[in-house]
Amino acid sequence: MADGRPGGGGAVSGGGSPVRLGPRSVAALVLVSLVGVAAFGWPLLADPASPLVSRSLDAPWLLAVLLPLLVAVVLATIADSGLDAKAVAMLGVLAAVGAALRPLGAGTAGLEPMFFLMVLSGRVLGPGFGFVLGSVTMFASALLTGGVGPWMPFQMLSMGWFTMGAGLLPGARGLRGRAELALLAVYGALAAFAYGTIMNLQGWVLLQGVGSGISFRPGDPLAENLVRFLAYCAATSLGWDLGRAVLTVVLVATAGPAVLRALRRATRRAAFDALARFDA
Repeated sequence: MADGRPGGGGAVSGGGSPVRLGPRSVAALVLVSLVGVAAFGWPLLADPASPLVSRSLDAPWLLAVLLPLLVAVVLATIADSGLDAKAVAMLGVLAAVGAALRPLGAGTAGLEPMFFLMVLSGRVLGPGFGFVLGSVTMFASALLTGGVGPWMPFQMLSMGWFTMGAGLLPGARGLRGRAELALLAVYGALAAFAYGTIMNLQGWVLLQGVGSGISFRPGDPLAENLVRFLAYCAATSLGWDLGRAVLTVVLVATAGPAVLRALRRATRRAAFDALARFDA
């Protein structure tokens, strides 16, 4: 087999491009996303007499389903793109860095510096790798900060979608420079609000029976509940989401070029997309 050295009789090509998303990876991501959408949204359509509407029991079951599905995404990505131990090592390093960044701002006006790293990592490494990275990072940060609770599997899903979205942005191979930073900054800002809104849906259903004009009312028409949900978001989390969005934009604009170069350099050296050619 060609070893890639001068005079070795062959070549190995690798360009530091995002990890390829094959059919098995797509199927696994679609499956886990469908489970996530159902987990977040089913109380809006559930029978109000059901004891499960309170969400007191769904988090453990969701976590039990989510973890094997994350493993399935990893295995599908390995099968489609041939990832090896280097990819697992990079996943561990980035998850550890992201988990360490989160406590630096958590609890302070929504300032969470880990979000900018997830945006840049998803951009460089692709949607499949990004989804797993986002979920694993949130899981690790929950263990690190003692934030384990019924909200954790929902945070894992939301962060997985957040990071995957960055990997789905256009121009992954050709767009560079200020245009790419502007794209990532805009995505980071919008996705920061989207993350907060999705997570609000998990906590909002717990307000049923409070008697507030913005609380969840099981059995009410979907449109009426959605209006109350938007009012709930504006009243409770808009400031936090704004702080998260602004910090993400600032960090992408200032630290983004250096972090992108470092991630792409590491990806080129790991040669995730290397194609070996054999000599006769």
